[in-house]
Amino acid sequence: MRSVLFLTFLVVPILEIWLLIQVGEVIGGWPTVALLLADSLLGAWIVRREGRKAWRNLQAALSSGRMPERELADGALVVAGGTLLLTPGFLTDVLGFLCILPFTRPAVRRLGAWFLARRIRSLAHTAAGPGLGSPFGPLGSPFGAAGPPFGPARESGGTPGSGSVIHGEVIRDEPADPGASGGGDSTRGLTGR
Repeated sequence: MRSVLFLTFLVVPILEIWLLIQVGEVIGGWPTVALLLADSLLGAWIVRREGRKAWRNLQAALSSGRMPERELADGALVVAGGTLLLTPGFLTDVLGFLCILPFTRPAVRRLGAWFLARRIRSLAHTAAGPGLGSPFGPLGSPFGAAGPPFGPARESGGTPGSGSVIHGEVIRDEPADPGASGGGDSTRGLTGR
């Protein structure tokens, strides 16, 4: 995952610069800057409108008592699209518009849900190991069948759960009146029976 993020942060700016140069050669420098400014202003207006709409839908879902899954996803996509529109470049602007436009957002939401479910399944499979179900992976517990190297079972030399039980009682000095001075909440110790 880190290598994908690294490549994204390395490749996307290079692609953006290349695309800006290509557009600038076709339409000129100032028209390219004007086009970037225009799509940023249009994007800001759409983000504001769709953000309000997503907020109203979220409030309606919460007031009706149902889980607002779609509304939360739409709100997250509007925020992500707005962030992409803030970065200068045509490639990120296209991706940002795909996230915020109401007729493309459902497809992006389904794609994101598919990717997230696939990622969660992959992580769950990796954490549990190949069919073993152990939280320690395919090798099992690092302590083996003997159990942990500490605790009452190790101290008494027996197997886990076979140590002797010491009955005791905790005696605390507590004042009868909570406002009374003196006393305190100190533990004197254990007394055996």
